[in-house]
Amino acid sequence: MNTSLPIPSPSPSFSLPTDRFPFYYSPKPELVPGVPDHAVSLAAPIIAYWAASFVFHVLDMSDWKWLDKYRIHESAEVKTRNLVVRWDVVKAVLLQQVIQTILGVFWMDPTVSGAGVDHAGNMRVLAGKMSWWVTAGMGEGPGERLLATRGGDLVYYAYWWGIPTAKLIFAMSIIDTWQYFWHRAMHVNKWMYKHFHSVHHRLYVPYAFGALYNHPVEGFVLDSMGAGVAEALACLTLREATLLFAISTIKTVDDHCGYRLPFDPLQWMSSNNADYHDIHHQVVGIKSNFSQPFFTHWDVILGTRMTRKDIELRRQKIRTKSD
Repeated sequence: MNTSLPIPSPSPSFSLPTDRFPFYYSPKPELVPGVPDHAVSLAAPIIAYWAASFVFHVLDMSDWKWLDKYRIHESAEVKTRNLVVRWDVVKAVLLQQVIQTILGVFWMDPTVSGAGVDHAGNMRVLAGKMSWWVTAGMGEGPGERLLATRGGDLVYYAYWWGIPTAKLIFAMSIIDTWQYFWHRAMHVNKWMYKHFHSVHHRLYVPYAFGALYNHPVEGFVLDSMGAGVAEALACLTLREATLLFAISTIKTVDDHCGYRLPFDPLQWMSSNNADYHDIHHQVVGIKSNFSQPFFTHWDVILGTRMTRKDIELRRQKIRTKSD
């Protein structure tokens, strides 16, 4: 019995909106005129890092009273750590960015920028596959009726929104998985912690400029390689990878910013935020909250998640025992 699936037809029975594009699409061969997309992908995370860090540094140095209720640590403590530029931190971050740029030069394929793609042909192939799955799942009659009325829209939204979103979420999950297990290993293994990860934990009070303050080996393995592996496994184009690198960089900075900001979209989209990561930088939570930078599922699954409520419950138990 032949159980193989029939080859989907690349010629759908319904019309495709091949002349319709989403707002983010650019047919230009270069996103930035005169700058190859390959160079943009290398520069984007560096620009994102220092721009986002500068915003939070301005907040740190301000005397705006309305910010006090959002600070994780006292304002005086924040200013003490930032009044003088920590050149050792800046130099460490710049070194990591130089290393990640060199890796990107050789790792990233400049021929898959996302420009010059035959989108019409790709949509026809996708339409053939979707036609088979819709009719197989719904039945031939209902499936064909749906395709006749909504087939073009189904393919359009799947091609321009569904697939790119799924690829980015998959890439984020790869980064999270990679960083969780390496991060946890660097805490469990005393030699790795002493020689590599302890550098980052010199920042008892995290701040934005220090988000990538790491030992060079940790920076290469944990951050640069993790992003590269995610880009490769998710089969991202250069433009998709540029977006991923910029978002993950800004998210990492945001996780070290020292503020609980309810109006910050990066903080309300996930419970893995500045408050969550700040717990990890304190003595009480140093063996918890290893997940970074996007989600917390590995901490939840493997029992390493700690919340402010958990800390308070622990303190109550200690007070009860001492009474």
